[in-house]
Amino acid sequence: MKPKIELDINGYIYNYKLFESLKSLKKTQSIRKTSQKLNISHSALDRKIKNAENKLGFKLVKNNYGSGTTLTKEGLNLIKIYNQYQIRLNESNKINIAGGHIVSGLLESISNDIPFDISVFSSDDESAFELGKRNLIDILALDDPLIGFQNNLDFTAIGYDYLTLVSNNKSSPIKTIEDLNGKNFVSVKGSAQRLVWDTLKQKHVKFNIIKEVKSQFDAFKIVKNNSDLYTFLNASYFHGNDILKVETNHIISLIEVNDNKKENKEFIEYMLNKGQNKIFEQGFKPIKPWKIN
Repeated sequence: MKPKIELDINGYIYNYKLFESLKSLKKTQSIRKTSQKLNISHSALDRKIKNAENKLGFKLVKNNYGSGTTLTKEGLNLIKIYNQYQIRLNESNKINIAGGHIVSGLLESISNDIPFDISVFSSDDESAFELGKRNLIDILALDDPLIGFQNNLDFTAIGYDYLTLVSNNKSSPIKTIEDLNGKNFVSVKGSAQRLVWDTLKQKHVKFNIIKEVKSQFDAFKIVKNNSDLYTFLNASYFHGNDILKVETNHIISLIEVNDNKKENKEFIEYMLNKGQNKIFEQGFKPIKPWKIN
């Protein structure tokens, strides 16, 4: 089984034969050579192209007398769009993983030391989840399990992490939770910081979120340059005050998106067993401590 692409443009369907004809024409610059290559008549190919042009409302090819037939700017753009979708269909030998900045950073760090060929794309959990819904990745990696719970996803926890309080060296010292009362924070979208805000609300500690960013590294830079700001970041990557260590303990996890690639299951199984040692070396708490050598 091999899928073929068709595109819906302004209500008309154009199948892969048109686009493959245009791709061939781009190379041969000859209607005659392209028709021979595709094993169709010269007139049939010419008719196919003209019918498409009439529906689209613009020219796909132009005759350069004395130098062959080439694609117009619009024709080249159409081929570009078609190729983008074609790339998505082609099965890659690599395991394509997208996820939050923390867990994707972990996977990127150990990628050369594991028996799998992986490509890792770093984003926030929500953006990575959108890629997963469109089946553009093989595995979804989450910094925070919230999306997994909300969407009833079958996720595999591979390690624990917690959040540490990060501030400027000149900031007021924080010794108790009550010391956070009235403080200003930078929040990180899609991170496990929800555990912090829920805890502070439960403790009746008032706080102000004055800025939201997508990356923990951006939050770190902002806070380090401002003595009036605080943030909570993953302890596996950042040093800070462990005042809410227990309250912010959470899992990092993997979710199989493409169940047609056997390597995906093997990779998740590896991370849950032999890979636990590597997870520990990267500063995370392993799910299975008995697997640590």
